[in-house]
Amino acid sequence: MKARSSSPPFPIVLGLAATYALYGILLNSVGTVILQSISSFGVSKTAGSILEACKDLTIAVVSFFLASSLPRIGYRRALIVGMLILGGGCAAMPLVHSFQMTALSYVIIGATFGLAKVVVYGTIGLVAPDPHRHASLTGFIEGVFMAGVLSGYWLFSAFIDPFAKFAWLDVYWLLAGCCAALAALWALSPLDETPLRSQEQVSAVRAFASMLALVKQPVVGAFLLCAFVYVLIEQGLGTWMPTFNNEVLRLSPQLSVQLASIYAMSLCAGRIGSSVILRRFSRFGFVIGCTAAMAPLVLVALAATMNAGNGPLVQSWAAVSPSVLILPLIGLLLAPIYPTINSVVLSALPVEQQAGMTGLIVVFSAIGGTLGSFLTARLFAAFGGRVAVAGVLIPITLLLVGLLVFRRMSHNARHTAQAPLEPTA
Repeated sequence: MKARSSSPPFPIVLGLAATYALYGILLNSVGTVILQSISSFGVSKTAGSILEACKDLTIAVVSFFLASSLPRIGYRRALIVGMLILGGGCAAMPLVHSFQMTALSYVIIGATFGLAKVVVYGTIGLVAPDPHRHASLTGFIEGVFMAGVLSGYWLFSAFIDPFAKFAWLDVYWLLAGCCAALAALWALSPLDETPLRSQEQVSAVRAFASMLALVKQPVVGAFLLCAFVYVLIEQGLGTWMPTFNNEVLRLSPQLSVQLASIYAMSLCAGRIGSSVILRRFSRFGFVIGCTAAMAPLVLVALAATMNAGNGPLVQSWAAVSPSVLILPLIGLLLAPIYPTINSVVLSALPVEQQAGMTGLIVVFSAIGGTLGSFLTARLFAAFGGRVAVAGVLIPITLLLVGLLVFRRMSHNARHTAQAPLEPTA
């Protein structure tokens, strides 16, 4: 396929980045919202963990059934509709003060993100067709996503008022305005979707079958296992880190949310920084090394904070022990793994197959995120926060094994007569 331009159009890159940043704020606000729901609505930790399932299972269902059809619908059109629906859900939050509305809002967030992620990854394939530019733009967009996560912690914490238990809901008015602005941006941004027109005559059943056919390939199965376990780790830690900071380290709710932003900051810095590092190092060698280094860091963090939280509630940054900063730094090691393995798979496929592959990525990632939050919640409630964090050592081990298998299968695929990851009929 001939490259269409030397660099992706700026309005499209801006739209992709802004869309992903908004979802970074909303998707990863679940930890903060769980913490606030416990105090505002009086729900239990186990009940609060349902919010993760509301978004992730909806992401999985929508992506599974609609991802293969999005090239026929049109990427830009799908994003405009998604932003309008999302804006309506955000506006309903401060109007209806209930945990049921909160759960419904995450269903809406999950449903629209299920569409948006497929569209964003598919659009990257349209505007950056060669592998090097694809990997670069993917890393940048994922880095911006983490920048959204980082800003989200501070944005939500700015609306938390201990004397007004529902004040934090006012943040959703601002987020609803962002949705409206993005819908207008995509309506005005030109996007050449000509390569997708070959899919307009393909039936939904045939497109869905083509997506499922990808799973039959062992190398794709190994990749999906890695994506599943990765998100289980990332979401398990990220969702419950504010509660861990509050209940185990004895930080104030506002400080707990702000400290959790360091985790997002580490993920953001790691993804943007890795785009430079990966130009000089083997992709698989680098992410395998990062994975292997995570387990020692978790153990060091737990040992360093053993005596933290024994005193009164910490109310200011000046009273925070430096030892509590170690665990959030695991984001530096986690960060490069997900966008790197995604780019390896997607850049090996033709543009018309990338939506289906992205659908599979989203499905397995969503299930992994839900399971990660659920298991962490169970461990947290039954054994406490330290055991919940220590439990992440098991999926870290599984991820390391999965990456080793994925590397070997990818190497074997490149040396066969068929093109790597070529979809079967």
